[in-house]
Amino acid sequence: MDIPLLKLDVDLPTPSHSHPGDGGTDLYSRVDTVLEPGERQMVPTGIAVAIPDGYAGLVNPRSGIAARNGIGVVNAPGLVDSGYRGELTVVLINHGSEAFKIKRGDRIAQLVVVPVVVQEFVEVDELPPSSRGGGGFGSTGR
Repeated sequence: MDIPLLKLDVDLPTPSHSHPGDGGTDLYSRVDTVLEPGERQMVPTGIAVAIPDGYAGLVNPRSGIAARNGIGVVNAPGLVDSGYRGELTVVLINHGSEAFKIKRGDRIAQLVVVPVVVQEFVEVDELPPSSRGGGGFGSTGR
């Protein structure tokens, strides 16, 4: 699938898959910054995209910096709707105990483009039964 991409910072790498078959493409930081423990920041990526109708982008944490440093995406996954044309910005959080330095050009998150189903909710008087019923958190015993 071709996704139109506007480079707002021509010196940053163009997102691409690191390995054949990878689901996500790396997003890069447009700025140098430091995330203190417990701090959140909106980190710009230097790109804008035109995700086709019928698809959405999901911004996910990078597993390496999450495991090593406790860096996550606050609203993971972040949602990029097909109609959005602004700069992609990642809302990072430092769950770790030490400051985390981000340098311009560092890989900070991943973008995964997925198909979406347009849903329309229909009000009913009662829902059809299911084997689970209303069982919620902890209803399976663990």
